Amino acid sequence: MVKKDNLNRREFMKTSAGLAMAAGMACRTAAAKTIPVGLQLYSVRNECAKDFPATVAAVAKMGYQGVEFAGYYDYSAKDLRKLLDDNGLKCCGTHTQLDTLLGDAFEKTVEYNQTIGNKYLIVPWLAEEKRRTVQDWISLAGLFNELADKAKPHGMLVGYHNHTFEYQPLEGQLPWDVFAQHTQPEVILQFDSGNAGEGGAETVPFLKKYPGRSVTIHIKEFSKTNKKAILGEGDVPWHEVLHICETIGGTEWYIIEEEKDVYPPLQCVEMCLNNFKKLQRER
Repeated sequence: MVKKDNLNRREFMKTSAGLAMAAGMACRTAAAKTIPVGLQLYSVRNECAKDFPATVAAVAKMGYQGVEFAGYYDYSAKDLRKLLDDNGLKCCGTHTQLDTLLGDAFEKTVEYNQTIGNKYLIVPWLAEEKRRTVQDWISLAGLFNELADKAKPHGMLVGYHNHTFEYQPLEGQLPWDVFAQHTQPEVILQFDSGNAGEGGAETVPFLKKYPGRSVTIHIKEFSKTNKKAILGEGDVPWHEVLHICETIGGTEWYIIEEEKDVYPPLQCVEMCLNNFKKLQRER
């Protein structure tokens, strides 16, 4: 009986240890989710203007899984969807001006984006006259809340993309904080690390400050000393950024954007993708 009890005890401890190890592995696997990588086509805007189908095909061949639009180059939604499907690409967002989400334009914008398979409607810019005071930002936040509620029944999300002025103090507050704190969690805060850096902001603190809001994020390099630095060559702590996105960020897409003319644009975005994949492997 003693031997049997000891054996059972040993088996129990062995089984418990195995279950604990499996649970730990499961937790790590769940935390380190795989996030697809897209390209903001503004990075290759001149190439798109010259030969849009060839540029999209080239981007797909590099290994990008999706594209975010900053214009449709006179393509109908049906033809654009076919171009994406033919190249095995998903639409990971569109940068659309605020007026395309207002009034009668809203339904047309939603219909177009539903056809191309996009659910992320991101406003990339706000005219200066709309953002001069803290109250302006509070009012804008209220408008984005209304738009988010309006988009939700269509299975779509609305968001805002930062530049640099959001990190310049306004009446003692940062516009990014004012906007974030007055918008509902469903409004995407599409953080652009390069733009934020140029505005004097650190990437990591802001991503941590607003968990779950970085549903799509612009992966763009910033360097205080090397203005020619492309992705992986500057000051952004990418390993920490990726960890945040994969755990608390709520991130569904990494979107690479590169606007420097250090290399020919198509070559540059391929280098950026390769550098990003290297960063992912190093984690």
